[in-house]
Amino acid sequence: MPHCILRIALDTPLHAVFDYRWSGAEAERPQVGHLALVPFGTREVVGIIVAISEASEVAEEKLKDALAVRTQLAPLPAQWLALAGFAAEYYQRPLGEVALPGVPKNLRLSTTVALDRAIKKLAKTTIGHDPVPVGMPVLNAEQQQAADAIGGAEGFAPMLLYGVTGSGKTEVYLQACAQVLAREPDGQILVLVPEINLTPQLEGNIRARFPGVMLATLHSSLAEGERMLHWLAAHQGQARIVLGTRLAILASLPQLKLIVIDEEHDPSYKQQEGLRYSARDLAVWRAWQLKIPVVLGSATPSLESWHHAQSGRYRKLELRERAVKQAVLPAVKLVNMEHDKPDGGVTMQLKAALRQRLERGEQSLLFLNRRGYAPVICCEACGWVSDCQRCTAFMVLHKGEFKLRCHHCSLEMRIPRHCPTCGNVDLQPLGRGTQRIEENLREWFPAARILRIDADSTRRKGSAQEAFDTVHRGDVDILIGTQMVAKGHDFKKLTLVGILNPDTALFSQDYRASERLFAQLMQVAGRAGRTAQAEGGSASEVLVQTRYPEHPLYGALVRHDYDRFAGALLAERGQAGLPPYLYQAMLRAEAPELAKAIGFLQAARDCMQADTIAEGITINEPIPMSMTRVYNVDRAQLLVESPSRPALQAFLKEWMARLRDMKSRVKWSLEVDPVDI
Repeated sequence: MPHCILRIALDTPLHAVFDYRWSGAEAERPQVGHLALVPFGTREVVGIIVAISEASEVAEEKLKDALAVRTQLAPLPAQWLALAGFAAEYYQRPLGEVALPGVPKNLRLSTTVALDRAIKKLAKTTIGHDPVPVGMPVLNAEQQQAADAIGGAEGFAPMLLYGVTGSGKTEVYLQACAQVLAREPDGQILVLVPEINLTPQLEGNIRARFPGVMLATLHSSLAEGERMLHWLAAHQGQARIVLGTRLAILASLPQLKLIVIDEEHDPSYKQQEGLRYSARDLAVWRAWQLKIPVVLGSATPSLESWHHAQSGRYRKLELRERAVKQAVLPAVKLVNMEHDKPDGGVTMQLKAALRQRLERGEQSLLFLNRRGYAPVICCEACGWVSDCQRCTAFMVLHKGEFKLRCHHCSLEMRIPRHCPTCGNVDLQPLGRGTQRIEENLREWFPAARILRIDADSTRRKGSAQEAFDTVHRGDVDILIGTQMVAKGHDFKKLTLVGILNPDTALFSQDYRASERLFAQLMQVAGRAGRTAQAEGGSASEVLVQTRYPEHPLYGALVRHDYDRFAGALLAERGQAGLPPYLYQAMLRAEAPELAKAIGFLQAARDCMQADTIAEGITINEPIPMSMTRVYNVDRAQLLVESPSRPALQAFLKEWMARLRDMKSRVKWSLEVDPVDI
């Protein structure tokens, strides 16, 4: 192939592919899927060859020569390119903007030193393809049935593994993986988790179960060199199991035979910047593309997945009992804060329960999804509050650091000595965050071993895992945490969960708020009572402090009744015409002034003639976002809806072409299937 045209996808915002000449040596014969180094403007960048032809529609004098082709690396497989192509089309993004971020940065360097070094290192690996598992426990009847259904499935088989917290879903995954690895000599398995802090525990379980199988991990906390090494192990088929967060769905896995999505309901599977993709949804599409099974596991499935299971699109596998014998679901009790007034954020009933656990040597967890010391400080004399200067948000008090910090733009300032408006020196904190609860607990229980786990206490790399290890060792009496502690962790000695201030989510303008709150409360409640009750020990319980004990959400929580709660929500969604019965896309605009953002959205709305819009497409009026201003930028949004996904996709394709032709300095972006309204 002495002379040819390479069509190469680059990571650029406007165009998908560019044509380049190739006249290299026969030994460097390029193939579709190879990485190639090319000139682009004043830079040299790496792209992906997506097609090869003999001629180009670009004028000969405008064509540039490709500089090199990375033939030492096997080309990205056709099924991976098809996945990237589908994601680009569905989420209305250029192909290169989808495909290139899925490739590690070190593979996109102008030199191949790091690549060559990694290939040599992997060639010396001593871990083989021995899929024989060790330490396989006996499953109960429900677990065995689920594991056999997953491990024995053929073709495209989407399954919802619906199991109560502590029902042993992880063990089902592991034993299903063992069946697939034994049946497929070179097969690969992808296991997705929603958050980085959930990977160490699962990674340890996988390594212990399959010591003769190479495991690769992929998440954003890896150093670039380490990420490239693990990506290459997956791409070359050496890694039989790949464990990662949402970005792992875009990994090259040429022999993929099973996909597992743990905690499938978690909103973290949706990317919120750049390519706003859903890793869960892409996983289901990838399984359909490859005709392989995919299992979505959760104690609180998303309403979309629950709807698919109810309608028969997904097969539902149920685990109704906890895996450990004599381990029962905790008793959930509501503490009415109108009758039991909180002192320092904690009611007398919850304090008494904490004291009882301390006396018995058992662990307790207090859950408060609000970090910092207090959400805001104020002046009671004139009404001043600590607003962020750059955002429509309050600056949170971080007492230990003597700072106010905005959790949206990261602006920091020292705590003022007096009110900036009236000079009053008596400024008061309003509300409570995890730091303030920790301070109160240390005052009430000075001998207790207390640990706080939130984004502030785990900033250092590896600190989150160190903290969780401390809890697992039993070196903590009372744990205070945010959503980081709500799911996936198996605390053996934990018998009490106290939930503080959950009521704020009951009255959100986001129609998904109640679904998320219920899932969050069910998940954190499930941390208690996961082992058999010791003789003379406390029965596990969950105390929920609320001012609205009659709310139906709390009633379902007390009964551990996800089925009925999900059914009621689906009925409401159907009556209101909301997802999953409707499909949506959100156009967002950012500008220094809100009027400019709104103006752009109005122009975007008007650029489509009424007679060209398909029936069933609804374009709503532009409105400010709920968090209107972030980092001195005003934001607005425009929602497009349709009961037909194909009709919405057809509209978006034409609409995006017109929007890209509009001349505007307003920054805008489109999100398909938005999760935040």
